[in-house]
Amino acid sequence: MKRREELSHLVFLNHFSQRLEQLNQYPDFNNYLIFVLTKLKSEDEPTRSLSGLILKNNVKAHYQNFPNGVSDFIKGECLQNIGDSSPLIRATVGILITTIASKGELQNWPGLLPKLCLLLDSEDYNTCEGAFGALQKICEDSAEILDSDILDRPLNIMIPKFLQFFKHSSPKIRSHAIACVNQFIISRTQALMLHIDPFIENLFALATDEESEVRKNVCRALVMLLEVRLDRLLPHMHNIVEYMLLRTQDQDENVALEACEFWLTLAEQPVCKEVLCGHLSQLIPVLVNGMKYSEIDIILLKGDTEEDEAIPDNEQDIRPRFHRSRTVAQQHEGDGIEDEDDEDDELDDDDDTISDWNLRKCSAAALDVLANVFRDDLLLHLLPLLKELLFHPEWVVKESGILVLGAIAEGCMQGMIPYLPELIPHLVQCLSDKKALVRSITCWTLSRYAHWVVSQPPDTYLKPLMTELLKRILDSNKRVQEAACSAFATLEEEACTELVPYLAFILDTLVFAFSKYQHKNLLILYDAIGTLADSVGHHLNKPEYIQMLMPPLIQKWNQLKDEDKDLFPLLECLSSVATALQSGFLPYCEPVYQRCVNLVQKTLAQAMVSLYQSQPDQYEAPDKDFMIVALDLLSGLAEGLGGTIEELVARSNILTLMYQCMQDKMPEVRQSSFALLGDLTKACFQHVKPCIADFMPILGTNLNPELISVCNNATWAIGEISIQMGSEMQPYIAMVLHQLVEIINRPNTPKTLLENTAITIGRLGYVCPQEVAPMLQQFIRPWCTSLRNIRDNEEKDSAFRGICTMISVNPGGVVQDFIFFCDAVASWVNPKDDLRDMFYKILHGFKNQVGEENWRRFSDQFPMPLKERLATFYGV
Repeated sequence: MKRREELSHLVFLNHFSQRLEQLNQYPDFNNYLIFVLTKLKSEDEPTRSLSGLILKNNVKAHYQNFPNGVSDFIKGECLQNIGDSSPLIRATVGILITTIASKGELQNWPGLLPKLCLLLDSEDYNTCEGAFGALQKICEDSAEILDSDILDRPLNIMIPKFLQFFKHSSPKIRSHAIACVNQFIISRTQALMLHIDPFIENLFALATDEESEVRKNVCRALVMLLEVRLDRLLPHMHNIVEYMLLRTQDQDENVALEACEFWLTLAEQPVCKEVLCGHLSQLIPVLVNGMKYSEIDIILLKGDTEEDEAIPDNEQDIRPRFHRSRTVAQQHEGDGIEDEDDEDDELDDDDDTISDWNLRKCSAAALDVLANVFRDDLLLHLLPLLKELLFHPEWVVKESGILVLGAIAEGCMQGMIPYLPELIPHLVQCLSDKKALVRSITCWTLSRYAHWVVSQPPDTYLKPLMTELLKRILDSNKRVQEAACSAFATLEEEACTELVPYLAFILDTLVFAFSKYQHKNLLILYDAIGTLADSVGHHLNKPEYIQMLMPPLIQKWNQLKDEDKDLFPLLECLSSVATALQSGFLPYCEPVYQRCVNLVQKTLAQAMVSLYQSQPDQYEAPDKDFMIVALDLLSGLAEGLGGTIEELVARSNILTLMYQCMQDKMPEVRQSSFALLGDLTKACFQHVKPCIADFMPILGTNLNPELISVCNNATWAIGEISIQMGSEMQPYIAMVLHQLVEIINRPNTPKTLLENTAITIGRLGYVCPQEVAPMLQQFIRPWCTSLRNIRDNEEKDSAFRGICTMISVNPGGVVQDFIFFCDAVASWVNPKDDLRDMFYKILHGFKNQVGEENWRRFSDQFPMPLKERLATFYGV
C-alpha cells in the first residue's frame, strides 16, 4: 500500500511542478502569488506562506524577466505587509525581501534599507519585529555589499541603530539586534570596529538574559570576537571565562553548544595557556560532562537497538564518497609513504547518523585541542575523573569515559604511557560490552592508541586487540561493524607487516563480512581491505590468500553497473590489491583493465555531448569521478604488473584517451592522468614514446604550484620520462626547466612537491647535463636540503648521479653552497659503489682545489655527526 501512496504523491509533485512552469508563462502569475500572500486573509496561513515561497523561487529563477510594473508592485506589497499580525507571514515576507535584495536589487531599491530602519522605530511590535527579521536576513545574505561604497556604506547608520535595540523590552527584538551585528564581526567591518567598545559593553549587559536565544547570540558574538578582537576581550578575560563556564552548562543545549565553541576557538590562540591555566580544574569536569550522550542522542541513535545487522540501510543515510586522486610521494626514513594532506580522523566519528554538530562532539573536540595545548598538565585534572568514569556501572557514563580517553590520546600520549599496560586490556574487554554504543566507541578509542600498541611486543597487546577487533567486524550491530572496520584500517596502517603472520585469520574475517554487511558498511569494508593490501604489500601474493580475497571482490565488480557510485570505493580497493598482488593479479587483469578503459572513454564521450548541446541544462555533465578512479586503478595495475601490462596497452586506445584527460579542465582528472603517464612510462615505455612530443608541452603547462597535486604528478612523470628518453630528452628541457627551478625556490612549497621537483631536476641533469648544469647555482641549495631526508632508492640514486654529472660540467655552480652538498651526500646510508666513487671524487677534488688549510677551516663549520660521517665514508 505504502509504495502506491508514495507513487501517487510523486505523480502529484511532478504534475504540480509542471503546472507551475506553465503558470510562469503568464505575466500576471506573480501578482496573484503576492496577492495570496499579503491580501487573501480568508485563506489559512500555511497556504498564504506557500504562495510566498513559490514567489521567492520564481524571484530566484526568473527575476530579471519580471516586467517592471510587476517587480515594483511586489516590492511595495512586501514593505506594506512586513508587519503582518502572523509571525509566519512576516517571516515569509522577510525571506521574499532578502531574496529580491540578493538578486543585485539592493542598488536598485535604494529606499529599502532606510525604510526598514525607519520601521524599527514603530510603536507596533509586529512592524518592528518584521522589519528586524528582514534586516537580519539581509545582513546574513548581503553582508559584503552592505559594507561597500556601492551603497554609500549604510552600516555607518545601521550598526549604531542596531546597538540601541540591545536593551529593547522584547527578547525577540534583542535577539535580532545581536544577530544582525554578529554578521559583521568576522569580516572586521569598519563600522562595527568603530563601535567595538559599546558593542562589548552591551553584550556583557545581556550576559544573563532570561531568553535563551539572546544568550546564544551573546556566546556566538564572544566566540567570534575571540578570533578578531582578542585585544578588546583580554582585560575582561577572567570574567568571560567564568561566564562561558556557566553557559557551557546552560539548560538549553543550543546555548551550551555555542558556549562550548569558545574553548575550541581559545585553544587556537597563543594566549590560551596563560588564560586557562587557572581554570582547568573547573573547565575539564564541564567538558567531560558534556561528552555524555543526551537522552535525545540515544533515541536518535536507536541506542536501545542492539541487533540491526539484518535491516537494510536507508539509502539517504549513505554519505557521498569523494575519491582522493592518486598523488605520487617519496618514501622517508623510518616510515611508509608520507601523506601531506592526510586529515586526522574526525574526532568521534562514531555517531555519523547524528552527523550534526552537537554538544558531545564539540566537548570532545575541545578536550582534544586542549590536550594538544596543555599536554600532560591536563592529566592532573583528568585522571581522577577518568578512573571513576571508566569503571562506572551506568553505561552512558562509562561510554563517555572511553570517549574522553580517545579524545586526549594525541595530546597526552606521553603522560598516558604508564597507564596503558593496564588500560589497553581493560578497553579490549570493553569491546565485548553488552551495549553496542560502548562497543563502537571503544573501537575508536583503541584506534587512537594503535601506534603505542604496535610498538610493544606483538603477543602482549596487538594480538588480543586484533582478535577482538576482528570479532567486532562481525558484530550484529551495524554501528559497531562500521567503527570496528575503521579502527582496523587504522591498526593496519600502524602495524604494516606486523600483520603478516595473521593474514589468513584477517582475510577469513573480512571475506566473511562481505556476506554479512548491508550497503553502507560494505563501502567501509572495501577501505579496510585496500588498507590491508597497502600495509602488507607483496606478502598478500600467496595463492591461498588470493583464492580467499579475489572471488568476492570480482563478484561485486560484476554486479555493479558502470553508473553505480559504489564502483569508487571498489576500484580504489582493487587498485591497492593489484599493486600488492603484482603477478598474482594477472588472472583478473584483462577484464578489469578493459572496464577501466571503457569507463574513461564513456565519461569523455558524455562530457563531449554535454559540451556541444544547445541547451546545456538538459544534458547533465557526467560525473568525472568515474574516470578519475578508473585512471587510478589503471595506475595500480601498471605499478603492480609492470611489463606484463604491455600487451593490454598495445591492444587499447588508452594513450589517445590520456591525451584528452591530460587537457581536461578538472584538475583531479589531470592529476590522475599524469600519475598513470608516469606508471606506464616505467612499465612499457615503447608505447608511450611515440606520444612524447604531444605530451611534453602539456606537462610543461601543468607545472603550476598553485595546484599542488597536479604539479607534483606532472613533475614526477617528467622525471620518469627523462630516465627512459636519455639524451633524446634534449629538445624538451627548455619547456620545463625554468618552472622546476622556480618551484624548488618557492617559499612554503609542500615537502612532497619539493622532493619530486628535486628528483626530476637531478634526472634531467643526468640525461642532459650540458643543458641543465649552467643553472646549477640557482637550485643546488634547495635541491640538497629537500633530498637529505628521503630513503635510499632508485629515484634518489638517479637524481644524485645527475647532480654529480652536473657538478663535473659546472663545478663553479656548487662552490658557494658546498656545505649543503656535503650534508646531502652524508644522508646516504649505502650508495652503490660507482655512485660512492662519484661522491669521493667530488669531495676530494674540492678539498685539493682549496688546499688543506682552507678545507680545515671550512669543515670546522660542519656539525659533528656530519664531520664524522664524511671522515668515515669518504676520508675527508
